[in-house]
Amino acid sequence: MTLQIDIWSDIACPWCLIGKRRFDRALAAFPHRDRVSVTYRSYQLDPSLPGSWDGTETEYLARVKGLQPAQVRQMLGKVTSVAAGEGLQYDFDALVVANSGKAHRLLHAARRADEDDAGASVAARLKEALLTGHFERGLDIGDDDALVALAVDAGLPEEAARAGLSDPALDRAVQEDLAAARGLGVRGVPFYVLDGRYGISGAQPTEAFEQALEQVWSETHPLVGPGGDAPACGPEGCGA
Repeated sequence: MTLQIDIWSDIACPWCLIGKRRFDRALAAFPHRDRVSVTYRSYQLDPSLPGSWDGTETEYLARVKGLQPAQVRQMLGKVTSVAAGEGLQYDFDALVVANSGKAHRLLHAARRADEDDAGASVAARLKEALLTGHFERGLDIGDDDALVALAVDAGLPEEAARAGLSDPALDRAVQEDLAAARGLGVRGVPFYVLDGRYGISGAQPTEAFEQALEQVWSETHPLVGPGGDAPACGPEGCGA
């Protein structure tokens, strides 16, 4: 039986990439990783954001959070330091502030491709490329050509990528993910749901993900000794 893990995250969330690094490390060390299925689901921190925003990340956050620029720079500095500890090189000065809606539609196009090709991991590669492109390389996640280039590199045909950017069906899929998050009471990302029952909020330490994987696996895959229903003793007595 496969262990299903659903992860709600936004490309515009710096903690989502940090959490991805930590979760990926935990999963890589998990003995049953080949029997784990991971699905990245859509979440938007600011769906009202225009396709592109003329300003820096510091200016944007100062405006929407009602903070002084100096406070925002201090906050971003702390996030950058934590990211560096995970081997990431965040560059908030180069970051392009843009709506993540198109990128989420593209991720759903990649998920559709994975469903058509069992064993493919286009969505996983694209998710990684979008996050690192946004936070490390100043990629404009609102630019069609930039998004299509990443999708093609991840293994999605260009025609499918361009069609996916404006596909109403994929937009509905994004909205369904957002509705599912609301139904679960998700108030921030990243948010992890293991086996449809256990929720983990935030970019937890790798050790926390390791413990969660082991716990859920043991609960959903109880140990069965060799021999099946061999004779044994219990509170009611011993079997023949």
